[in-house]
Amino acid sequence: MRILLAGASGTIGTALVRRLEPNHEVRRLVRRAPRGPQEIRWNPAAGDLDVDAVDWADAVINLSGAGIAGGLWTRSYKETLYSSRITATRTLVEAMGKSATPPTVFVSQSASGYYGDRGDDVLTESSSSGGTLLADICRRWEAEALRAPAGVRVVLARTGIVMSEAGGALPKLLIPIRFFAGTSLGSGRQWWPWISLDDEVRALEFLLTAPLSGPVNLSAPVPATLDTVTLQLGEAFHRPVWFRVPGALLKIAMGQLAYELLLISSRMEPRALTRAGFTFDQPTPEALAAWVHRTATS
Repeated sequence: MRILLAGASGTIGTALVRRLEPNHEVRRLVRRAPRGPQEIRWNPAAGDLDVDAVDWADAVINLSGAGIAGGLWTRSYKETLYSSRITATRTLVEAMGKSATPPTVFVSQSASGYYGDRGDDVLTESSSSGGTLLADICRRWEAEALRAPAGVRVVLARTGIVMSEAGGALPKLLIPIRFFAGTSLGSGRQWWPWISLDDEVRALEFLLTAPLSGPVNLSAPVPATLDTVTLQLGEAFHRPVWFRVPGALLKIAMGQLAYELLLISSRMEPRALTRAGFTFDQPTPEALAAWVHRTATS
């Protein structure tokens, strides 16, 4: 399959390229000068993308977007969170609309943030959206993707908290654990819709050919609270989890970012994925912790 990938330089994108390249031809969209034939320059902020790049592709995967934790949520950075997702998606969709041979599938990243702060509610793909800033970003992000031309199968990959030593939440949990200062955040009873990086990229590859469209939750099939995740990581590394950072202190230090990224509760289930036959390599917090330990010590 010929795959055009936007957002290839991030943690997920880098791992996805490694996953796809042995069996597929992948071309990466970049904002700098291309360094080879497998890179294509674009400028999503200006809506600039050569339609030939889309004509070539059987599938388009969109992972574009500034990091949620890439900076404090100032007014300017909030605008960046919106624009980096919406303009990139719009540019891809408009190029598809101009294409003589649009791709058969468009896998566009979204996030568990779509659901907002929902306590103990079980969240499936049919659940309503929430009232947080991230929920609003996800709604607008998904609306852009759904403007793809008729005949393009659009998948909205609502990705949870991706656990990877290469970035994201996991290193921030592991560092204190390794130094015998394991820490949980807030009450610890908030549900984290976690997924291993391994399962994330396997799921994205699965979605290229699976008979699914619309929203698809990408999270482990066994939801867990943050306390459960941190305690399992501590056990895997034979370290105690002693401490807890109060939610109020996190909000003082990080503002709205702390609430929406660390403290909200989203008990998300990957119902569409599992019903379509996808199997997880790390389905439980115990399996996640064992995988993290193997990866860290190999």
